[in-house]
Amino acid sequence: MSAKEINEIKAIAGSYNLENYDQVKDTFEWEDAAKELSYFQTGKVNAAYETIDRHVEEGYGDKIALHYINGDERKSLTFNEVKHQTDHYAQVLKDHGVQKGDRVFVFLPKTPACYISILAVIKIGAIAGPLFEAFMEEAVKDRINDCKGTVLITDKELVKRVPQKDIPSLETILFAEEIDALPQAPAKESLVEWVDLEDGLIIHYTSGSTGKPKGVLHAHRSMIHHIISGKWVLDIQEDDVYWCTSHPGWVTGSVYGLFAPWLNRATIVIQGGRFKAENWYQLIAELKVTTWYSAPTAFRMLLSQGEIFKEYDLSSLRHILSVGEPLNPEVIHWAWNNLGLRIHDTWWMTETGGHLIVNLPNEKIKPGSMGRPFPGITVGILDSEGNELPRGSVGQLAIRAPWPGLMKEIWGNKDKFNSYFLYEGWYISGDLALQDEEGYVFFQGRSDDMINSAGERIGPFEVESKLIEHPAVSEAGVVGKPDPIRGEIVKAFITLRTGFVESEALLEEIRLFVRKNLSAHAAPREIEVVDELPKTKISGKILRRKLKEQELQKLHA
Repeated sequence: MSAKEINEIKAIAGSYNLENYDQVKDTFEWEDAAKELSYFQTGKVNAAYETIDRHVEEGYGDKIALHYINGDERKSLTFNEVKHQTDHYAQVLKDHGVQKGDRVFVFLPKTPACYISILAVIKIGAIAGPLFEAFMEEAVKDRINDCKGTVLITDKELVKRVPQKDIPSLETILFAEEIDALPQAPAKESLVEWVDLEDGLIIHYTSGSTGKPKGVLHAHRSMIHHIISGKWVLDIQEDDVYWCTSHPGWVTGSVYGLFAPWLNRATIVIQGGRFKAENWYQLIAELKVTTWYSAPTAFRMLLSQGEIFKEYDLSSLRHILSVGEPLNPEVIHWAWNNLGLRIHDTWWMTETGGHLIVNLPNEKIKPGSMGRPFPGITVGILDSEGNELPRGSVGQLAIRAPWPGLMKEIWGNKDKFNSYFLYEGWYISGDLALQDEEGYVFFQGRSDDMINSAGERIGPFEVESKLIEHPAVSEAGVVGKPDPIRGEIVKAFITLRTGFVESEALLEEIRLFVRKNLSAHAAPREIEVVDELPKTKISGKILRRKLKEQELQKLHA
C-alpha cells in the first residue's frame, strides 16, 4: 500500500444523494432542508407525524417500516402498521391525561414497542425521555426526577429497576404488554398535536464523568437537521435496509436509529440481544442490510474475531458509518482491505443533535480524520481566548451557532447551558482538534486529556491509534504521567493480542514502532501491559482519567 493510499481512501464509485460537497456547502441554507418536510407547506409541526404518518398519507403505507430480530424471533411492520400502533399508544397516553409538554419516559428493551412508544409520546405533544435498557435504579431515578417525569412506559421485567417510592413526580406506570393487549379501536379524531418548532421533542441525559447526568432537551426543529443529514450522510436510498446498532436511550439510537431513517422513509432494523459477531454478520446476510451505523468499539471487536466474516454473505452492504468516539485508522484499513468497504467516521454530540463533521460517501477519506463540516456548519479551531487559529494548529473545536439540531436547553440548568458558549457565537465542544488545508478535522483528545511534554502538545488518541497498528497490541490507553523534567511523559497502557508474551524486547519494539511511524516526541517513554483497560460500562470507551488517577496514586503512595 502506497503512502497516499495509507493517508487517503478514495470514494467508491456510485450514485449518491450528495454528489458535489464543495458546491453544496457554498450554497446550502437550512431552509432548503425544511422544504423536504410537509410542515414547510402547512406550517403545522409534529416530528412524529413527519416520521411516520406523512409517508402513509403519501401512499407508502404498505412499505416495510421495520424488521425486528431477536434470537429466533422475527417480526416486520409496514408504515401503516407502525402508524396504527403509534396511534394506539398515543390514545392510551391521552386517556391517562398526558398533555403537551409533559415528560414521559420510555424504559424498554430494543423492541418495536420502544420505538412506537417514543413516537406516541411525541405525537400528542409531550416530551419523550428514552432510557437505556441496561440502566439500574440510580440511573433511572436521577433522570426521571431531574425533569419531574409524570408517566413511564416500561415492561414487567424492567419495572423491577424503577424505585417508585423515590420518584415523587411519577404518577403513572404503563406496561407495554398491557397496552399491546388492549383492543385497537380506530381513532375518532387525529391524535397529532401540532406544536411550534421550538416546542420540546426529546430529552437525553449525558452520562458525564462527574456530577449528576444533565438533561439535554431538543426541540421539534431538530427534524430539519435529521432529515437532511439522513439523506446526505446516511445516504438513504428508497430500497435501503438500514441498521443502527444503538439503543434509542442514547442520542444516536433516537436520532439516527429512528428519526433520520424514518424521516427519509427507510426500512430500519431493530435487533435485540447482546453483541455476538456471528449474530451480527448473520443479521446482515439474512435481512440484506445495505447501510450500517455502529461504533468503533463494535468494529474493533469484529476485527478481533478474525476472518469469520468470510462465512457470511455480506454483499448487500454498501455504506458503513461509525460514531461515538474517534475511529482508529486500523479499523478503516481492515474494512477496506477485507470487505472492500469504507467506514465513514462522523462527529457530533448529544448536545448538537445531529451530524456536524462527516465523511461523505462520495468524498475521499483520510483515515484518522472525522471528516469535513456538514453543509451549513462552520468549524472553528480556537485558542484559549476564543480567537480562530490557522489551519494545522491544535485548539478548541468549536462550531458556529446556531443550527437546527442544537439543544434547546439543559433542563433546569442555565449555567451549564451557558458554559457551552464561552465565546460569542461559538459552541465549544470540549474536544481538541486541528483542521487541515482541505478542511478535514482531526481529533486530538478531550481538552483535559491533552499531554504536554517538553513543550510539545500530544493528543493521546493519535498515539493510541498508532500503538494498535502494531501486531502485538490489542488495545491501548495513553495518558500524561507527571515528570519533573519534561512536565509530563507519554505513558501507554496496552493489552496484548493472543500469542504475544510481554518482554522488554517486545515493549522496546513497540515504542520504536511509534517513534518511527508517528514521531519521536509522541513515542511512549513508558509502556505497561495490563490484563484489561478501564472502560465505560455502556459504550466501552477507554477511561483515560482512570488510568491517570492510578498513576497519580502511585506517585503519591
